[in-house]
Amino acid sequence: MPRLEDPLTIGDLTLPNRLYRAPLLECAGNGPDAVDRLIADLEPGAAAGAGLLCQGATIVRGEGGCAAPGMTRVHDPDFVAELSALTDRVHDHGTKIAIQLEYGGLRSMETWHTGYRADHPGLSQLAVSRPPWQLRALDRLGVVSYDPDVMTTEQVYELAADFGRSASYAVDAGYDAIHLAGANMGIIQQSLSPFYNRRDDEFGGTLRNRTRFLEVVHDEIRRRAGDVPILTKVPAETAAPRAVRRHLTLEDGVDIAARLDAVGFDAIVPVVTSTFWDMSIVRGEYPERAWDEEGFQDGYAEAFGSRYRARAVALLNRLQARRFDFEPAWNESFCRRVRERVDAPVLAEGGIREREQIDRLLGADGSEPACDAVGMARPFYAEPRLPARLLDAAPDSRVLCESCNNCTVPQATGAPGVCRTPDILRRHGELQKEGAYERGE
Repeated sequence: MPRLEDPLTIGDLTLPNRLYRAPLLECAGNGPDAVDRLIADLEPGAAAGAGLLCQGATIVRGEGGCAAPGMTRVHDPDFVAELSALTDRVHDHGTKIAIQLEYGGLRSMETWHTGYRADHPGLSQLAVSRPPWQLRALDRLGVVSYDPDVMTTEQVYELAADFGRSASYAVDAGYDAIHLAGANMGIIQQSLSPFYNRRDDEFGGTLRNRTRFLEVVHDEIRRRAGDVPILTKVPAETAAPRAVRRHLTLEDGVDIAARLDAVGFDAIVPVVTSTFWDMSIVRGEYPERAWDEEGFQDGYAEAFGSRYRARAVALLNRLQARRFDFEPAWNESFCRRVRERVDAPVLAEGGIREREQIDRLLGADGSEPACDAVGMARPFYAEPRLPARLLDAAPDSRVLCESCNNCTVPQATGAPGVCRTPDILRRHGELQKEGAYERGE
């Protein structure tokens, strides 16, 4: 009956406990203050005792592929070497750190961010296949803009090699593990999904073939970075709209996880998501405060084309919030199914908010475990030193985060991911004064 405080082995890496910070957007970019900003975002979680920190999605190429403003690129070995200052600070606290590698493909800013498209008029998007008709219809309506560069077989291998190179730079900089962004509509999910992948070469057709890109990425990392532990999200597109008939079922997701376990992935993160970049990723309340704040209106207008179009996006967000209201531990059943099929550790995240819930997921209450480690994302925006309150905590302990999403929407403007909800900020200040976050000092 493992407890949250017990160590966990992933590959050759031993985590001091089973609580981790799931990948979040740090919006640090690659400027002269990037490393300092990453340290400011990530070190508090290490000082508070997290077993593992997952740095948010970083881009493996020097242009294109960013899903949001301010994402950090890790294609340059000289820049990545500077990140050793971050890994050293994390290791000083006994915590391990992983870096998430990503490329956006059809989700990239060059498709949806009006200002970015204007500044990069010649930038196309890497695509697994021609965009599905639903996306082409949005293009004709002017909602998004597609100029896809459908990858040849050789180009697929080249992209996999870029993942491998970035992984090797990260390992040299002291990162303990590589986390692949296999969901949230990035290029890896697009490769796995029958909605996006209509290829007729070795990377398309059957589920086995569509999984091949992840296998080649795994092999490139192994060849270039050695035996570093490799984690990946595995999607099941069960939240797709009913009109989308070609999507990854739950059974497909379980089969992908089993295949990756056999290939040699060291941990699996099952994620129930959609075929689109919608609120199935975060779930929770409509972020009215963030949409209405005057300081973000020019940024929204630049991103979406005008204030009128920004309000249209906000309306769509409101409708999405009704469909994807908050569901506690929404990946639990998927995690259980995967854990029955694989030997590698299964990591659960998504809507986990209470210590009692954590104990149940881990099987510490005597029930059958759903996972081997528990991750949280948005709660770290509200409480950067959250582990201090959850480790060795009473069963009725819970995070402050209310999944209101006021932290996430402003990131479309390049704003940092921070909690902006007054009641939560007030309570965080009170807990800070009470010494609730002093663990690890």
